[in-house]
Amino acid sequence: MIKPTLIVMAAGLGSRYGGLKQVDPVGPAGEIIVDYSAYDAWKSGFGRIVFVIKEELETLFKERVANRIASAIPVDCVLQRLEDLPAGFSHNARRKKPWGTGHAIYCCREIVNEPFAVINADDFYGADAFAKVAGFLRETPEDSKHHACMIGYFVENTLTEHGSVARGVCDISENGYLNSVTERTRIARENGRIIDTDEAGSTIIAPGTVVSMNFWGYTPSIMHEFEPYLLRFLYENRNNLEKAEFYLPYFTDKLLKDGRVDVKVLKTGTKWYGVTYREDKAALTEAIKAKIKTGEYPEKLWDF
Repeated sequence: MIKPTLIVMAAGLGSRYGGLKQVDPVGPAGEIIVDYSAYDAWKSGFGRIVFVIKEELETLFKERVANRIASAIPVDCVLQRLEDLPAGFSHNARRKKPWGTGHAIYCCREIVNEPFAVINADDFYGADAFAKVAGFLRETPEDSKHHACMIGYFVENTLTEHGSVARGVCDISENGYLNSVTERTRIARENGRIIDTDEAGSTIIAPGTVVSMNFWGYTPSIMHEFEPYLLRFLYENRNNLEKAEFYLPYFTDKLLKDGRVDVKVLKTGTKWYGVTYREDKAALTEAIKAKIKTGEYPEKLWDF
């Protein structure tokens, strides 16, 4: 049986955090967030980790991340370059940031041919999420339609006390499949309620609402769809190529609307941790200490 691959998107700038948060230690032996994701993936049966990184981070990632993780599971690094676009397009010379999470997966098209999952480098998802996605990818066969899954978190388990967050609010069918994802960009707790605030005003989001944290799983044939949908995105945004981003939820939503994929929502009650803001690091560090005490993680993650 072919083991799935985990693609880790690590090319973001981390501007709100105020630094390269992807390589900031959070564990007792200097582990970073993605060490714990790689460990959970390895324990769940993933066979390889592919990091998508910026070219200027390549040496740092190989020294502090890839070489250490490779002691347990094979690792590859893919560079997300602005010029890596379909034939006929060139990047806007004024553009500085990557093309987005969908483009990150497009950059993996030459080396990923097996079932794969996708995560952010700066999110702590929990072991349950990796086990559920690995199970889906092992059990879902290829056929005439693409298949995907998404880990669904309850919104109250994904908030920070230090500011607002962006989350994809999910509309789910009665049989547990995704109908659509609506991006809400300023969700926060206010006076005991969960509220999203935008230009149109404030919207209350009920506890128990399922949101996406960009943890997706896909059957391998879907990799061939990234180029045509990236081409569509570039054409639709041809007047805004300096700033527009090809997001993975946009890609998946377009496939859903075109009837080319079904997306099973795998709910988890796990609490998400991240470092959206620098002040979030303390809570994550304490959570990891607690998980070490219960035996979920060893004190030194890669000390075999």
